[in-house]
Amino acid sequence: MRSKSILVMIITVILLATAEQCNAITYEIIDLGTLGGDSSIAYSINNNGQVVGWARDTSSRTRATLFDPTGRGINIDLGTLGGTGSHGNVAYSINDNGVIVGSAENSSGFINATLFDETGKGNNTDLGSIGGNGGRAYSINNNGQIVGESGNSTGQYHATLFDPIYNGNNTDLGTLGGDLSWVTSSNDSGQIVGWAEFDATGTRHATLFDPTGGSNIDLGTLGGSFSEALSINDNGIIVGSAENSFSDTDIACIFDPTGNGDNIELGTLLGFDDSYANSINNNGQIVGHSQNNVLSLRHATWFDPTGNGNNIDLNNLIAPNSGWILMYAHSINDNGWIVGEGYINGESHAYLLTPEPSTLLLLGLGALMLRNRR
Repeated sequence: MRSKSILVMIITVILLATAEQCNAITYEIIDLGTLGGDSSIAYSINNNGQVVGWARDTSSRTRATLFDPTGRGINIDLGTLGGTGSHGNVAYSINDNGVIVGSAENSSGFINATLFDETGKGNNTDLGSIGGNGGRAYSINNNGQIVGESGNSTGQYHATLFDPIYNGNNTDLGTLGGDLSWVTSSNDSGQIVGWAEFDATGTRHATLFDPTGGSNIDLGTLGGSFSEALSINDNGIIVGSAENSFSDTDIACIFDPTGNGDNIELGTLLGFDDSYANSINNNGQIVGHSQNNVLSLRHATWFDPTGNGNNIDLNNLIAPNSGWILMYAHSINDNGWIVGEGYINGESHAYLLTPEPSTLLLLGLGALMLRNRR
């Protein structure tokens, strides 16, 4: 018992000293570049460090992109479904097996949910719809389950579970009673979240979807009218954004998965109005962004999962002379690597943040402390 106490004391001292050294800089930042154009966004990173999103090419077309995580610019244009247009071609998600999904333009000009050929040779698969035209695949888990939204025969867009053998036998996941719904994320247990309208006014609530297309769970709000679930980890923890009852603003939150409304408000950065929790990893680390609506500012944010409001501006965790303004954090993997969109040299570029060695030491010592406590 005494040796364990001494060990904890030593680790605590090291943690405090290392935290002081890490206070100024804790992340290395890598510019993921473009496809020759002037902008790019990274939406997803898997646990192997593969990153996808979109980038503009030399003709200013938006192209689904597999980024070179080293920052050397050897990015791969993932092509389309036969279309030649400049919009709608986006890779939204990549799983740990390197399978990529998103949306692309087909030869008829529709933007359809797409399974991308990761080699960039264009052997992409149209995932179809639920009887209509158009759709997007927003998430693929490590079991190959693909979810998103697609059009039905009446032109409404519904949350969709796509056919795993790509024959178009897709499942309409329904709504909460309204017209529209949308899936944003699924975990390896097959739990699916997003948002759905629940009445004729178009009011939408964060939703835990029944994968059989049956009874969906309304996850409620923070006392306001609107909410949306944006990410779920393998432990079933759901994050997103919801309106509160005080200022009618969107605030990052953790949702009660039972639908009983015991949701946790995560707050914003100081001086910002709205916030969105875009991603949660299996360690419970949450990232997203905060925005100041008056000044039109967006800052990438690390959220305090306790709800005590000790949120961190990710711009304060990179070198102060980097030249970057980190606007959005879209995804965090289990290694703590973060991708998103930032502003550098007058252009919006996809970025990758990787923990510096001192931060890795902190994480390792924290894990050692937990193991000794157990």
